[in-house]
This record gives sequence, C-alpha cells and structure tokens, in this order.
Amino acid sequence: MHIEKPVVRIGFNPLTDCASLVMASVLGCDERHGIRLVLSREASWAGVRDKLVTGELDAAHALYGMVYGTQLGIGAQRHDMAVLMHLNRNGQAITLSRQLMAQGAVDGASLAALIRNERRQYVFAQTFPTGTHAMWLYYWLAAHGIDPLRDVRAITIPPSQMVYNLAEGHMDGFCAGEPWGQRAVMDGIGVTVATSQRIWPDHPEKVLATSRAFADAHPNTCRALVAAVLEASRWIDASDQNRRAAAEILAGGALVATDRAALLPRMLGQYEDGMGHRWQDEHPLAFHQGGAANYPYLSDGIWFMTQLRRWGLLKTHPDYEATARTVTRVQLYREAAEMAGVALPADSRRSSTLIDGRVWDGSDPERYALAFPIRQR
Repeated sequence: MHIEKPVVRIGFNPLTDCASLVMASVLGCDERHGIRLVLSREASWAGVRDKLVTGELDAAHALYGMVYGTQLGIGAQRHDMAVLMHLNRNGQAITLSRQLMAQGAVDGASLAALIRNERRQYVFAQTFPTGTHAMWLYYWLAAHGIDPLRDVRAITIPPSQMVYNLAEGHMDGFCAGEPWGQRAVMDGIGVTVATSQRIWPDHPEKVLATSRAFADAHPNTCRALVAAVLEASRWIDASDQNRRAAAEILAGGALVATDRAALLPRMLGQYEDGMGHRWQDEHPLAFHQGGAANYPYLSDGIWFMTQLRRWGLLKTHPDYEATARTVTRVQLYREAAEMAGVALPADSRRSSTLIDGRVWDGSDPERYALAFPIRQR
C-alpha cells in the first residue's frame, strides 16, 4: 500500500482524551503502519479548526460538533470536512463554583431553583460554540428547566483556562473535558454536579478529523492513521496498568501539563465530586470498547446536527442523512479496522436514552430537533 504522506502532523488540545493519538506515537503503532505522527499541542479549538482548514494540520483530535459546524458554515466560512473515526466516549464533566454550592446548587434541580430565586446574570463556560461541551451543557441545563440561551449567559473559554477563570470568579461553572473537572475539585475551586455520561451514557466525544480534501488526496495515509490509532486505543483500554502508563506520559509538560493526580482517577473511572461523594463510574472514559467506542456511527453525527438546529446555530434543517454520509468516512474506517483486527458493528446507527428520557436512534431528526420544549424558536 502506497502511503501518500508518510509524516502526518496531528493537532491535539491538552485533554485526557487525546491519549490514543499520543500513545499511537509512543507505542510505535504509527511506524508499524508506515507513517510517523508529529504531534502539535494547540491552544484552542478555534485554532484546531483553522489549521485543519488551511492544511497546517493534516488531522486532529477534534470536537464532534465543531466538525459539523465547519461543514455547515456556522461561525466561519464553510469548509468540507471528514470524520475518520471516534476517539473516545464519555469522560467530560459539568463543574459549578463552590460559591454556588454554598448557595445550595448541588445538582440541576437546585441550580434551577437558585436561578429562579436569586436573580442575577449567571455565566457558564463551554469550550467552543458548536462543540460537544456546549451541547452537553445546554442539554443538561434544559433538562432541568433552565434555558441556556435566555436564563444564563454562555461564554467560550479554552479547556485549559477553565479552572483559572472559575477561581477568579469570571464565571459560575463550566463544561469541559478532563482533567479540568478533577483539577477544579482537587484545588477546592469547584464541584462536579454532572458527568457527561449521566447526560448520555456512552455518548460520542472527540473524533479524529481532517479536511475532505486531505482525506480524498491521502486515502492510504488515512487508513494507516486510523489503524494505528485503533491499536493504541485498544492498548489503553486493555488494562488499568496501561491507563496508568498513559496518564504518566500525558502528565508531561509538552502534553497535558498537569500532574498525574489530576489525570489518573477519572481516567480509571474513579470520581469524587468535591461534596463528599466518591464512586466508580459505570460509563467511564472509554477509548476502544472492542471497537464500539471508535466506530463512526452515522446517528451520532446526525444527533449533533439536531442540537445545532435546536439552539438556532442552524436556521434551517440541513439534509441530515446526506451531510452525515458526506462527512463520515465509514468505508475508510471499516477498511482500517480490518487492518487492525478490530470488530465492526452490524449497523451504522445505534439507540440511546438521554437524561430527559428521550430516545435517540437516528430516525426523524427534523422532528427530534423541534420536539424539545426548551429550544431556540
């Protein structure tokens, strides 16, 4: 197989769920498939998007919804994108300040009561307007009767700056990937009131993204890249010992740049919320799950588009099915999975029940998007 581009520049943000890209390089999975990954630590998701569009990055650890936002021209010039695979499931968190906790906000219901009774502007941060964290934050707030666009103010902050801004009182809470939720708890700055897996058990999270132009021009490179990352994902999920080793590497200054104590617990599914509760999560951060966490389900991509429509980021309904099929490189993934010896699901759609009891199975997305009582009208 001719590798069109043997050296592949990969962008990532400093988060626990970049682990499979890092370990693909560290373990030599890339070299086994005839490529070499050059990792590039990025400062923001907007930077990742822009560098994918200009070609400064070949591929990247990316927010699922950000890819579709770019494909549909939300917030920037439209550009054709490609999702090569899913990198992980679960493992994000919604954090409230300890000041809110002291006022009685310890979950969604009590936060809603506080907002009703103590009138002021409440500010919550997410990491990118069309990204996963915005969608988890909005969905969770709305499930508890809080309109995220009217009852509170939503702002955008890079994930690594969340804890600092919460500590400085610039906001009341945030939704971001780990280790920043755990860091806020460890530092006594915030409390975890919801994990993203409570909002949607085994939800899709980050993806391996590239531009459509790169995927079209470098199909063999992309297959090798996916196969290498699949092997690394399988290795991470194989044992707690492997997760510990990955956490040690991620904690290095050039990668996530926080200490191992902030990275490891939630990487192992061990949670504490800062309010005296500890638990082993039933749906922890997963990198592989026998390939189920990596398969790019069409229904997952369509869900993000329904939420972009729900919150008015899309003014009209897109062609949900056609857009998902254009963006998602299912056949390329299937070929790479065969190269890596990874099992494939029988169907390109799956069914899930979210925190508000609504079932999502990929069918009738237009009706689904308009069925929520709290939405942008």
